[in-house]
Amino acid sequence: MISLQFLVTAFVVVIAPGTGVVYTLALGLGQGRRAALWAAAGCTLGIVPHLAAAALGLAALLHTSALLFTTVKYAGVAYLLWLAWDSLRAGGALAVKAQENRDPGWRIARRGALINILNPKLSIFFLALLPPFLSGDPATATAEMALLGAVFMAMTFAVFVLYGLFAATARTRVLGSETAMRWARRGFAAVFAALAGRLALERA
Repeated sequence: MISLQFLVTAFVVVIAPGTGVVYTLALGLGQGRRAALWAAAGCTLGIVPHLAAAALGLAALLHTSALLFTTVKYAGVAYLLWLAWDSLRAGGALAVKAQENRDPGWRIARRGALINILNPKLSIFFLALLPPFLSGDPATATAEMALLGAVFMAMTFAVFVLYGLFAATARTRVLGSETAMRWARRGFAAVFAALAGRLALERA
């Protein structure tokens, strides 16, 4: 179950920069440590529906239903494009600027959760990732998947927090240059737009 092989596999998956990492970095750079922690928490919570879907077999339904997969996928694409636009706006929640936004933590977490909830590939990913590490006993399969999922989520939160704190530490240097802030906004917008394009090309 929780073997060294699983931990290494999960760590490689978690540490690879993805949409959640980019969001956490953007909040850490734009609003500081508190915002980065809320972003990490939200992105982690956004994993829960996909783990539940994998454990209950709903991921297979998503995989076989082209309409459902496409609907969730394009909702995710639209949301990522909105994040790209929000990064470019001077008053946007994701904009890097000298004055800190004081967004409520729940709002930061909600945006982070939606990033993962609206990515239909995650359910299919967990359906492929977790079963090879189960004991093979059908009676305990659901409980084992829940345990593996909890470990994966804890690892996700820890890694995302490190990413966010790193960005928050770099914030003071970036704030000293209007040019750096402008390019940071453009950079995050470009990355979110590119991730939206990649999601749009995904197939079930």
